[in-house]
Amino acid sequence: MELVSKCLQARDMAYCPYSRFPVGAAILTADGAIITGCNVENASYGLTVCAERTAIQRAVAEGHRQFAAIAVTCDIKDRFVGPCGACRQVLMEFGSDWIVYLAKPDGSYKETSLSELLPLAFTPAHLGKN
Repeated sequence: MELVSKCLQARDMAYCPYSRFPVGAAILTADGAIITGCNVENASYGLTVCAERTAIQRAVAEGHRQFAAIAVTCDIKDRFVGPCGACRQVLMEFGSDWIVYLAKPDGSYKETSLSELLPLAFTPAHLGKN
């Protein structure tokens, strides 16, 4: 699958001298573009940006606002690893209907959904109900 392949390639671009935990992400936009991202660490740890957020920020900067799927990978070989909670919330900003592919380094993957990974999420719709 091309989306998984792209996230594996993005992982190889990660800048992670502190954690040595490379992560890659690839987003499929509603119009079929694939936008990638990798984690970018900082000596001031709190300023580190995850791969998923790098990808979504790149996509938004390129004019995309609707998304169909994201694939995420890291170097863990024996289980599927999902996005952190902050990334799940950032993705939810753009809808709950995302397909999420959790990929292992060998390219095998598990399909899930953002709404499954972040149930009962706080969304932009909540802001209009106060």
